[in-house]
Amino acid sequence: MTDPYGDSPPLTEEQRAVVDLPWDTRLLVTAGAGSGKTHTVVRRLDALVGHEDPKEALEAGEILVLSFSRAAVRELRDRLARHGERARRVRVQTFDSWAYRLLVRAYPDEDWTSRSFDDRIRAATDAIEKGAVEAVEAGEQGPPAHVVIDEAQDLVGDRREMVEALLDRFQRSCGFTVVGDSAQGIYGFQIEDPTERAGETDRFFTWLRESYDDLVELGLTKNHRAKSPEARTALPLGAPLQNLADSPDGQVATAEALHAELRDRLLDLPSLGDLADGFALDALKAFPGTCAILTRDNRQALAVSELLYERGVEHALKRSLRDRPVPYWVAELLRRTESLTLTEARFLELLAEIPLPEGVEPLRCWRSLRAATRRTGRGNVDVAAVRRLVAEGRFPDELGDPETARLIVSTVHRAKGLEYDRVLLLSPPSVAELRKAHEDLDVPAEARALYVAMTRAREDLYHVTGPDISRIRFHRPSGRWYLGGWKKYERFGIQVMPGDIHREEPPGSQGADMSAIETQAYLLEHARPGEAVTLRMRHPLAAGPNQSPPYDLVHRDRIIGEASERFRRDLYAVETISRSWNVTWPAEITGLRVDTLETVAGSTAAGANAGLGTNGVWIAPRITGIGRYRRGKRAGEEQG
Repeated sequence: MTDPYGDSPPLTEEQRAVVDLPWDTRLLVTAGAGSGKTHTVVRRLDALVGHEDPKEALEAGEILVLSFSRAAVRELRDRLARHGERARRVRVQTFDSWAYRLLVRAYPDEDWTSRSFDDRIRAATDAIEKGAVEAVEAGEQGPPAHVVIDEAQDLVGDRREMVEALLDRFQRSCGFTVVGDSAQGIYGFQIEDPTERAGETDRFFTWLRESYDDLVELGLTKNHRAKSPEARTALPLGAPLQNLADSPDGQVATAEALHAELRDRLLDLPSLGDLADGFALDALKAFPGTCAILTRDNRQALAVSELLYERGVEHALKRSLRDRPVPYWVAELLRRTESLTLTEARFLELLAEIPLPEGVEPLRCWRSLRAATRRTGRGNVDVAAVRRLVAEGRFPDELGDPETARLIVSTVHRAKGLEYDRVLLLSPPSVAELRKAHEDLDVPAEARALYVAMTRAREDLYHVTGPDISRIRFHRPSGRWYLGGWKKYERFGIQVMPGDIHREEPPGSQGADMSAIETQAYLLEHARPGEAVTLRMRHPLAAGPNQSPPYDLVHRDRIIGEASERFRRDLYAVETISRSWNVTWPAEITGLRVDTLETVAGSTAAGANAGLGTNGVWIAPRITGIGRYRRGKRAGEEQG
């Protein structure tokens, strides 16, 4: 038999101590940056399922694994597929997707798709306390016998309360493995009130210690990621950051000192200079390994991405952790099938005809969709059930678009839990400089975020000077960044976001220069990620009350979509300075890019009328970037 662990490192003594504990242990593991946390969790899951004593072994369905982000879920799933000899069928989900699944099954008559992420989390907490977990799992393996909580340091507010309710509900019958690192807790910003936010630091860990007298605490301290002295620069400050909560009165002062030391250590490392210079750009183009440019916030990330596109540097702008586009091959698969169900052979046959993104494994797609639709028949995938997964936002996390770009531009928060051969950080400002722009600055969070950023590197760690972001401002009512001028009323561009392209009808349905069928084929063949697109005004009449005129999405002079109502309303809000303001709508919004092609669910009648079948799903482009206005009638009359 092939050794499933043959290409992975052997367990250290620290890791072995975690893996070998019985299933009913209440375990808290402090796992420092790069300490092999995911490797250890996978081996623990395998040990729980494959224990040599049958009485101590659990079924895969008795284990529930919850993590904070889709990236962490994908990583766990990938490791389980490669190395989980016995635990490949263990459920791994984000907190949000598990909560949604629980609510849909417990209260199927409610419209959960219209509720916000936070509303659903709060509703799931209430449902847990009322016994929903036991009710929905009846007839299967029953409630979980062991729960694994990954990235526990980022459990704050509503999500923390949900997990506490889950563990409290089954405290007499359930073991758990909680893995986290206080030094990497960077999601406290989800709590808006600064005082309440400070109280959330390590609150979940404190709750565990106070709630379980039999709690076992272990640590993973050896870093296996950093291969060079540069990559190990920040590691000595991990322990002080973990202990910040021990001195609440002096926490801010201590955090400020740690931030200053981290910043000094980073600035003492080699610099690649200005990111716009030829030297830095050539270094990015020539580097053969994986590379990330990490920024403090999304404004910086958008500016860096725009700069790289202007200079011809291929890259991907990392999406929000809550952003869950369904890959385009799902729509194409359902459009090509003529049956209500798909056997494995037919599924794989159809998928072989579709151009798939790099990293997509057809057999894995089959297994995941079979598991997600397992109630619909033995040995088949129900086509209608797949459509429901898309429409209800329940498509399996692990089948999302694989992010395979060699160069990534990302905020520190979106790169959480990931690692790269080379990391470039925009030279960070001091705490004093940050305070000038942020009155309620969370200094401990700033220190932890800088630590997280500096510990993503395997080999190279550099700092660079980023592009000017002074003209990129935030429009709070719409939640969008826009490009302003030196005068308060000036507007020269706007950020595009997921959902800005119309989904209710297929692109090409009305008034376009290609039919819907032709548009789908064109998207598959030509609209690659990173390709330039433009929003072009169709006519100057407003599309509705408090809306801009309609805009078509144009790629190589072909219409491939149209702006959604949400975008038109937000554009109106950003452009309308006052009620008496006379807006001159841009003729075009240029400088945008294709982020990805995604499967969307809309009107089944619209899909059928367009010749795309009766499943009500099709491919739509998703766009990204900060567009620049062209207000003149002729292309080239760019403003700003």
